[in-house]
Amino acid sequence: MKDYRAPEIRNVAVVGPPSSGKTLLCEAMLRCCGEIDRIGSIAQGSTASDFHADEKLHQISIHASVLSAEWLGRELNLIDCPGMPDFISEPLSAVRVADSAMVVIDATAAVDSAADEVWEAAANYGIPRMLVVSQMDRENTRFDEILAEAREHYGPKVIPLTLPVDAGPGFSTVLDVMRSEVMRDSGDVGGGIVEAPADGEYREKVHELHRALIDLVAETDDELLERFLEEGCLSEDQLREHVHAAYQKGLVIPMFAVSGMGNVGVSRLLDFVAKYGSSPADRSKVVAMTPDLEQVDVSLADAETLAFVFKTLHEPHLGTLSFFRVYSGDVIAGQELVNPVRRETERISHLYRVHGAVREPVESLHAGDIGAAVKLRATRAGDTLCSASRPLLLPFVDFPEPNTHGAFVARSRADLNKLGEGLATLREEDPTFEFHHDSALGQTLVSGQGKLQLQVIIEELKRRFHVEVDLVEPRVPYLSTIRGEGEARFRHKKQSGGAGQFAEVWMRIEPLPPGSGVVFTHSLVGSNVDRSFVPSVEKGVHAACASGPHGGFPVTDVKVDFYDGKQHPVDSKDIAFQIAGKAAFQEAFEMGGPKLLEPVMELRVKVGAEAVGGVMADLSGRRGRILGMETEGRLEVVVAQVPQAELHDYSSQLRALTAGRGRHRESFDHFDEVPRELVPAILEKHSRRQEQDA
Repeated sequence: MKDYRAPEIRNVAVVGPPSSGKTLLCEAMLRCCGEIDRIGSIAQGSTASDFHADEKLHQISIHASVLSAEWLGRELNLIDCPGMPDFISEPLSAVRVADSAMVVIDATAAVDSAADEVWEAAANYGIPRMLVVSQMDRENTRFDEILAEAREHYGPKVIPLTLPVDAGPGFSTVLDVMRSEVMRDSGDVGGGIVEAPADGEYREKVHELHRALIDLVAETDDELLERFLEEGCLSEDQLREHVHAAYQKGLVIPMFAVSGMGNVGVSRLLDFVAKYGSSPADRSKVVAMTPDLEQVDVSLADAETLAFVFKTLHEPHLGTLSFFRVYSGDVIAGQELVNPVRRETERISHLYRVHGAVREPVESLHAGDIGAAVKLRATRAGDTLCSASRPLLLPFVDFPEPNTHGAFVARSRADLNKLGEGLATLREEDPTFEFHHDSALGQTLVSGQGKLQLQVIIEELKRRFHVEVDLVEPRVPYLSTIRGEGEARFRHKKQSGGAGQFAEVWMRIEPLPPGSGVVFTHSLVGSNVDRSFVPSVEKGVHAACASGPHGGFPVTDVKVDFYDGKQHPVDSKDIAFQIAGKAAFQEAFEMGGPKLLEPVMELRVKVGAEAVGGVMADLSGRRGRILGMETEGRLEVVVAQVPQAELHDYSSQLRALTAGRGRHRESFDHFDEVPRELVPAILEKHSRRQEQDA
């Protein structure tokens, strides 16, 4: 491939809902560019982008794949992104380094709010967006309805630049608005395209859309509108410069009709990307941060190297592959760069241009380009690489909090020993996956964006690290406390077999406000108990609180007062008062009226207005309490408090209720009392678990 510079580079993130046709569209673009001989099959696992083992198994995109091609003297870096919300980190990372976003819509479906998170991220990064209605060769396509929905969803700036003439099976012809032509496309490379001037109703349609386009573009140039009014129509050349400016400013959101499988209309889409599309030169400055947290503008023309690593992936034959975008200077094979996040120096030993599974070695990559390096020791996704003479940090990607939780149970001790290493590696590759071992619950807790994501993690653990685990429901961290005051006097006496033990502890306990924890005090008077034994009693109390006198659940929100007792001049010792303190607390706790506390989460559930009723009914069935409603753009947000015990697998249920469009975020709010009728079942279940663990 030719050595391209920033104005000739097009970095495009291809995003959209699941099954909208993104991968086949990328195949068609590669076929048009002559990069592949034929369009691959998802079912057969032969596409250029879905080449990983897990993608072939599930027949969906799981990883963002960089695909390189050339069209009209431009370098195209297409980033084919997964659509499943389980893998939201991939498109969010892609739009972070792209110069434009291509949002793909299924021609037989509706405009899906599932793509809104990525759409908004692209807007926040200031990159223009286009819409591509794909799979126009299927039955029951609805281009006109989608256009109306898109204008309602994204605003009146949506303007079709190609329209289907014969939508449905056999689709082959589009109306090209920019060229005022009807184009019949056989899908062949290097020929098979028949072009004719738009006449009759098509000419009227072009004139109508030209006027709509000029009305939008006129915000960038008033002279264009005057020329249109004088001449009645504008040529492609007349529109070109002005459309580019309007597209960059977000004044125009172009829309295209294509068939990826049939490779129809794709060449016109590529023409737009090459001629009017966004290049790194359109956003020639980025804001970085110095080690002193001062903001600095970095120019594309700066000589010092600055690059952002947006993805890491372990490959069996190469090792860890780090994908990056160069923002200034050059990245050169053999160069040493600084990672200011890790405070490490990295040597770029091997440098590649990426095309799906193909790695093309190169000597250098210039500002604006995307490539990859291997075997960087400390660098992870989200890190910055820069020249030692100018240490800078680029902003991190803002990922959503995990909303799906579970626990991994290793099938053998050997698996358990290797589990931590495997999870740490997979966490580096997917920043929305989290894990930690909770010693109190005795589980390795995992969290992510959906059940499928966790299932893929399990498969990767087995395939790459030879570790087998099961995904089970996470245990709920119940706590116990008391309703009222309690008092106990306990004597521990051991006289048989060796040295004797003696301790007597008098203790009172009372409830404290939520969040107080366990407060230990003593109010001893006189000389019945030596003060040196107070720490021993406290140790016993804390041991009792940890093991939990009520069903084995830890104790909280209790004040303990050691107010009197007795001792023996010879047999009283530390261990005796620990035992007596623990037993006294357990008796007093029972007298105080034990109760269970459960964690309650605050949920923010974002859905369309049509799904609000079903979501609220489902939350009420989970013992939820609806706090209110809010509006965010076109969506409704249900705010509720729901016990954590009722939220296992909630993300899957929410997707079922909302046709995959609903999203939720949850955060811990407070502990609340478990309804009494539920306590016996919880205690029995916990008792069985303790027996199994033993």
